Amino acid sequence: MPPNRPPLRGEIWFVQLPVDPPGKGTRPVVIVSLDARNRHERAATVLVVPLTSAVHKGAPTHVFLPAGETGLHADSAARAEDVTVVRKQNLMEPRDRLRRLSNRRVCELAATVSLAMGCTPGETPT
Repeated sequence: MPPNRPPLRGEIWFVQLPVDPPGKGTRPVVIVSLDARNRHERAATVLVVPLTSAVHKGAPTHVFLPAGETGLHADSAARAEDVTVVRKQNLMEPRDRLRRLSNRRVCELAATVSLAMGCTPGETPT
């Protein structure tokens, strides 16, 4: 069943990722695509970064997110190396209202995705 409203950039939603084992269930993801796309009725997908509760502080492609910042029950890490696209119709809005990550935080995730792709800050294409 599709969500009743469009997901917004920085919000945390839940989804069953195709790469997760079948019995895993849903996991939280941060919506990172632009709201113009998220709201567009013809855009069937959104760009997300999965969250994990297996926090490894210091992992270069993870962004630590304390529970107080997300509203989740435990600290988590955004796994920038696993950025992916999911269908809006597969998203499940959280039962409890979670916090929305700031623009600064989403941009930090974007920089970490670049790092996961082997790009360094300030590097120009050749």
